[in-house]
Amino acid sequence: MVTAITATNVDATAVNTIGWLSSGEWSIVVPVYQRQYRWDIGACEQLLADIRAVADLDDRHMHFIGSVLSSVSARGDELVLIDGQQRITTLMLLVAALHHTVRDRHPDLGTDLERVLVRAADGARTKLRPHPAWAEVFERVVLTPPSGHAASRLSRFDDNYAFFRSQISSEEAPRIWRGLQKLEHVAITLGPGANAQQIFESLNSTGEPLRDHELIHNYVLMGLSHAEQREVEEEYWLPIERNTGEAIAAFWRQYLVMRTGREAPDDGGRGVYDAFRAEFPRLEWADLRELATQWRDFSEVYRTLLDPSSATDDEVSRDLAHLNEFGSGMYPLTMRVYRDHVAGTLDHARLRETLATVQSLLVRRAVVGVRSDRLAARLCRAAGDGHDALVQAVARITPSDDRVRVALKYSELPHASFVLHRLSGAPADADVEIDHIVPLAPADTWSGDGDRPWSAYSDDEQNSHRALAQTLGNLVLLEADLAERAFDESFPAKRRHYARSGLALTRELAERESWGTAAIATRSDRLTEEFIRIWPRPGDAPIDDDGLTPILDAVRRRGWPRGWQREWSYVEYCGEHWEVPDVRYLFNRVFKRLWSDSREHVQAYSRRRGGPVYTEQSWNGQWDRLDEETFLYMGWDSSYMLGAVQGVLDEAGLAPEVFVKYSYIGEAMQERA
Repeated sequence: MVTAITATNVDATAVNTIGWLSSGEWSIVVPVYQRQYRWDIGACEQLLADIRAVADLDDRHMHFIGSVLSSVSARGDELVLIDGQQRITTLMLLVAALHHTVRDRHPDLGTDLERVLVRAADGARTKLRPHPAWAEVFERVVLTPPSGHAASRLSRFDDNYAFFRSQISSEEAPRIWRGLQKLEHVAITLGPGANAQQIFESLNSTGEPLRDHELIHNYVLMGLSHAEQREVEEEYWLPIERNTGEAIAAFWRQYLVMRTGREAPDDGGRGVYDAFRAEFPRLEWADLRELATQWRDFSEVYRTLLDPSSATDDEVSRDLAHLNEFGSGMYPLTMRVYRDHVAGTLDHARLRETLATVQSLLVRRAVVGVRSDRLAARLCRAAGDGHDALVQAVARITPSDDRVRVALKYSELPHASFVLHRLSGAPADADVEIDHIVPLAPADTWSGDGDRPWSAYSDDEQNSHRALAQTLGNLVLLEADLAERAFDESFPAKRRHYARSGLALTRELAERESWGTAAIATRSDRLTEEFIRIWPRPGDAPIDDDGLTPILDAVRRRGWPRGWQREWSYVEYCGEHWEVPDVRYLFNRVFKRLWSDSREHVQAYSRRRGGPVYTEQSWNGQWDRLDEETFLYMGWDSSYMLGAVQGVLDEAGLAPEVFVKYSYIGEAMQERA
C-alpha cells in the first residue's frame, strides 16, 4: 500500500505562464535582496526562438520554462518573487514590446496583453514591481514606449525591450502571442514554515549560477519581513556595495579570511558563500544589526585600501599605497589592523610599524622569487595573539639578508620602479623613468668606457653584461626628458644626462669614468645595504618558510646513504636555479664553474687540502677533465664531496650565495640523520 504524503509548507502547481501572469489582482514583487536584472540579448534571442518554435507546433506541445518560486505577503495581495526574476522580467519586456506593436491595429489582442502587464485596478502600475532602485526605469519601458529609433537606451531593460521590438512585426504578432500562450512553469508558493533559502539554492543548482556575494546577500535578507529587508538593504548592504564597487566579491572573501584565519576558496565556485554560512549559521534579527554594522565598517576600511588617497593621515596613505604595489593578497591582515586603528585600539605608530613589516615581507619575497599568496590567513591568526606574535610570524617567512643580497646581485629586480623610488627618495608622482645603464640590447657601437665598442667584447663578456642588465646595480631613475635622450647611448654620453638629474642617486653616476660588470656589482652591493635598511627583516625568529638551506648548513652524510640520488629538488647558485638532485652532480658542477670563473680559489683550496684537483690521473677511479692538463677526482664519498663544495665556495667567498632545497626524500633523510 502506498501512503499519500502532502507538503504542508510548499504548494507546487504546473500552470500556464501567461494565464498565471494575467490572473489575480495581486502584484509580483521583486524583493530588495534580489540581484540586478542581467539577461543579455543572447538570452532574449534564445527565448524568442523557443516561443516561435512552439508556436508552430500543434496544441499538444507546450514549452516548459522551469519553476518560479514565490511566497505570499502578509497582506495577501503580493507574490514575493524569490526565484524566477530574470525569466519573468524578460517575458514582461517581450509582452510589452508585443503590446506596443499591436495595440493600435489589434485592440482585442492589445487588451489581452495589457492584462499581463498591469493590474486592472490601476493601469498606471506594472504588475511586476522590480527592485526599488530600478523600478522607475522598468515602468517607463513597459508603460511608455520610446518614440522613434533614436530613443536612448540606458539600461538592460531598454536594450532587451528594443531587441524584442525590432524582432516582432505586426504581421508576426499573432504567431508570437500563440507561442507565449503555450509557455508553462511550475509555480512554487511557500507557506510560513518553508525554508526559502534551501529551496532557492536547490533551484539555482543549474543554469547561470548566482555569484558568492549575491548568495550572501540573499542569505542575509531571506526570512526577514519586507520592512526589515528594506532597512538592512538601505542602511547596510547598499553602503557596502558603494564602498567596494566591483571588488565586492573580493571584499567578502578577504573579510572571511580575516575573521576566520582560514583561507577561503577563490575558484569561482561557492566557497566564499559556504564559508560565510559556516561562520554565520544563524542570522537572527536581534543580532543582524550589530553584524551588519561590522560589515559596513569593514567595507569602509576596504574602500580606503582600494583608494589609499582617501585615508585621512598622509603617512598611512603612503604606507597603504606602497602595499598596493604588491596587490591585495594582504588585505585581510591590513583590513584588520587598520580597523583596529580606526576603532582606537591600535595607535598610529604601531599601525605604521605593522604596515612597514608587511611591506618588508612582500618586497623581500618578491626579490627572492618566493610567492606570497596564501599567507594572510596565518598572519591573521598570529595577529589574534598580539603584536609580538604577528612580528614573529612575519619574521619566520621573511627571507634573510643573505638571500636578499644574492637575489639583488644576480636576479632581475621585481617592482623596479617602486624599489628605485624608495631608494632614491623620488616622489611617487615624479615624472621619471627607469634607465638601464647597460642597455638590454646594446648596439655594436655601445661602449662602457668610450674606447672599446660592444662589438669588441667577447661572447662571455657580452653574456655577463646581459645577465646583469636588469639587476639593481644597473638600473637608475632618470627624468623622462633626460631618459629619452640617454636611451641606448654609451656610458660616457649618459654621464652628461645623469649629471643634470635632480636625484642624488642618479647624479653620482656621472662621477664614474666607465661602466661594466664590476661597477654593476659594486653599485648593487651598496644599494643592497640601503635596501636592507629600508626593508629590514623583523624579529629574530628562525626562517622556516622559504625551504632553502645555506650550503654551509647542508648535512654531510657518510658513504652513499639510501635516497642520496634525490636528496635535493634544486640548488640556488648565485641567483641561478640549478636542477641538481644530488651531491655528486653538485660537486662536479661547482668545481667546473669555479675553474672557469675563479680558478685561483680552486687551486688554493686544492693545494691546502691535497685535492680534489690534480695535474695527472695518478690512480684508477672516476675522473673528470677541467682542462687539457687538469683533472677532477670524482671518487670521494658523499661526505667528502659536500665538504669540498662547502670549502671551495667558502674559499671563493660565494658560500652565502648558494642554497639547497631539500626534496621530500632529503627531508626524510634529515629526520634520520
